[in-house]
Amino acid sequence: MIDIRKFDTLGHADHGWLDARHHFSFANYHDEDRMGWGALRVWNDDAIAAQSGFPPHPHRDMEIITYVRTGAISHRDSMGNSGRTAAGDVQVMSAGTGVTHSEFNLEDEETTLFQIWIIPDRPGGAPGWGQREFPSADRSGRFVTVASGIEGDGESFGALPIRADARVAAATVSAGDRVAYDLGAGRHAYLVAAKGRIRVNGKDADPRDGIAIRDVARIEVEAIDDAELVLVDSL
Repeated sequence: MIDIRKFDTLGHADHGWLDARHHFSFANYHDEDRMGWGALRVWNDDAIAAQSGFPPHPHRDMEIITYVRTGAISHRDSMGNSGRTAAGDVQVMSAGTGVTHSEFNLEDEETTLFQIWIIPDRPGGAPGWGQREFPSADRSGRFVTVASGIEGDGESFGALPIRADARVAAATVSAGDRVAYDLGAGRHAYLVAAKGRIRVNGKDADPRDGIAIRDVARIEVEAIDDAELVLVDSL
């Protein structure tokens, strides 16, 4: 099954400083058919105006992955962590028993990002935060794991840890080239091209469309344009 969810069918909220598209039910957007995909619960496509952002707010029992597409986001939390995550890089916050954080675009330009929430395998645990650079050249023509809770994806791949049987992977693909991903039995994949038109197992998709996949052993992606891909694989 490959279900392409066109960008213009996603939930939409424009708050002025924040222009958000919701792949799944979130805040005031509710769609019974889009409540999540496997353990993936939220995929928000956010554009945050310069010198604005999310004031301190709480989370618990959620793995929150932020993939910055353009600009940068600055993080501060109740654990004492702070950091700036720039375009192409990733940060992960395990909310655990509870954490308060803020996320601001302190740049003089708009920041765009994907914020991805994955339900952890079990509730609780001490909260945590981390970030890493993932140069685009290192993921050229192949999927690179950027965050994972799957055994074997840790230090050897340099992936940021999450507390779920799930993997977040990214790739850059030149126009005319292909990249493949093997999906295990019973697992769910959700794929978005941050940029570039793509063809997934023969089905065409535009930039920022959501592509929900299951019961497919091998995902083959052809880049029609130069493309940047983000994929979540979960139970």
